[in-house]
Order: sequence, then structure tokens, then C-alpha cells
Amino acid sequence: MRKTIAIAAALLFASGAWAQEKDKKPTAQQERMKSCNAQASKKDMKGDERKAFMSQCLSAKGGEKKELTAQQKKMRSCNAQASKKEMKGDERKKFMSECLKADAGEGELTAQQEKMKSCNAQANRRDLKGDKRREFMSECLSA
Repeated sequence: MRKTIAIAAALLFASGAWAQEKDKKPTAQQERMKSCNAQASKKDMKGDERKAFMSQCLSAKGGEKKELTAQQKKMRSCNAQASKKEMKGDERKKFMSECLKADAGEGELTAQQEKMKSCNAQANRRDLKGDKRREFMSECLSA
């Protein structure tokens, strides 16, 4: 009997909250989500392509399209390849790691990469290991 009363009270409370939710006006983000979803459906997008589109659409301000960085482009490409091959779990992680590493040596290094390379070389010359190496690298990179 107590269970029945508790269930009935919970249902009444939930239906009251649902009725209030129904009367609320959608937020700007909810409106944007609805719009982006409709656009993705209209273009018949699925899987990673839809996720990428939704992410770009929801983050765009006033319809501006942001230019992707080289790393973002590479990530998108590798993701698409992994999805095409229907990879999952560890197999996908391994593939993504290899794919993102591929051609990493091409092109110029960023200033941060140059600094990392220099600090690593210094730590190697000093034969630093473990905590001493971490401490040195932290100081070197923040200098």
C-alpha cells in the first residue's frame, strides 16, 4: 500500500514538472540545436560527419565558419577513415594514434615544439631521469 501511494505521488509530481517544462520557452542554445539538427537531417548526415557538422554548427557564432587548424583537419580525416573501416575500441585508438602521428615530421615546428625539442636535448645531455627530468622540463618550458 505504501509503495502504491509513493508511486502515485511520484507520478503526480513528475507530471506537474513536465507540464511546467512544456510551457517554458526554449533557450537560444536549444533553438540553435533544433536548427542545426534540422540542417543535418536535411543533408542526410550520419555518424562522424553529423557529429562534426553539429559541433561546428553549434559553436558557430552568427553563422560564421571558423577555419580549422591543421591538427583539427587531420583529426577529422583520421576519424572519417576509422569510421569508414568501422573500427571500435582499442583497434580504433591504435589506428587514430598512428594516423595522427603520420607525417608529423613534415612542415615546420611551432615555437612550443622547438622549445620542447631544445629542452629535451638539454635534459638528455645532463642525463636527467624521473622527477629531476620532469622538474627541469617544467622550468625549461616555462622560461
